[in-house]
Amino acid sequence: MDLSTLLGLVIGFGTVVVVLILDGGHFGDLFSVPQSIFLIFSGSMSATAISVGTKVFKTLPKLLTATFFQHKSDPSEAIELLTRMADKARREGLLALEEESKKIKDPFLQKGIMLVVDGVDPAQVRSILEINIENLEERHKKGAALFINAGGFSPTFGIIGTVMGLMHALKLLDDPKKLAEAIAGAFLATLWGLLWANLIFLPLGNKLKAKSQEEVHYRYLLTEGILALQAGENPRIVREKLNAFLAPKEIKSEDGKKKSTTASTEKVKA
Repeated sequence: MDLSTLLGLVIGFGTVVVVLILDGGHFGDLFSVPQSIFLIFSGSMSATAISVGTKVFKTLPKLLTATFFQHKSDPSEAIELLTRMADKARREGLLALEEESKKIKDPFLQKGIMLVVDGVDPAQVRSILEINIENLEERHKKGAALFINAGGFSPTFGIIGTVMGLMHALKLLDDPKKLAEAIAGAFLATLWGLLWANLIFLPLGNKLKAKSQEEVHYRYLLTEGILALQAGENPRIVREKLNAFLAPKEIKSEDGKKKSTTASTEKVKA
């Protein structure tokens, strides 16, 4: 579970409620004009569906779920696995990796190892894996664009709701009390339009973009590890090369513990 998404939504909405109450309002005031909420959500989703197409829009539930869960891949564990496989390949040959590759759960890593075992040219292996990464990144961009587009449309639909509310308010000029309530309700649509955009749609879109960059970075790490393994590089060289993809505090030493310094003092020999 990615708590940052849930906490961000709760704290953000809670802040709006607290400020509203401090200004003399009530929690129920936010929902006093439910038709505004419906207009903004439904309108934004409709416009977004037109923009991104049916195929992408149908992935909305899956994309929404992805914002609340962490990516399962652990770069440190992948480095340990590739280092062990590099050691085994140097001692027993690349064909010895075939059985071990069947136990790998990551389809991308498994595919790369099988390409190596099958004797595919290194340039072809890199090309195949990078095409896979590029297509993944493109799919993720379309998913993030769904929320980004919705975030662009919702303030506009908020304004539409406000204009509609003011049109109704103008019919109440002979009743000052009802007129004031109608004007307040009209501007509530603008508030909800901004809330949908800046508290929900745009943050979720940016979250998907960040998760995509993280996964792409992880797959490039795997690609370099697979190619280093195919080249028969020293396991220590493989470890150090792949550690370059990690932040200093994430790097583990050969005994599996995280290093206390930002640079390794160990001299590596091929």
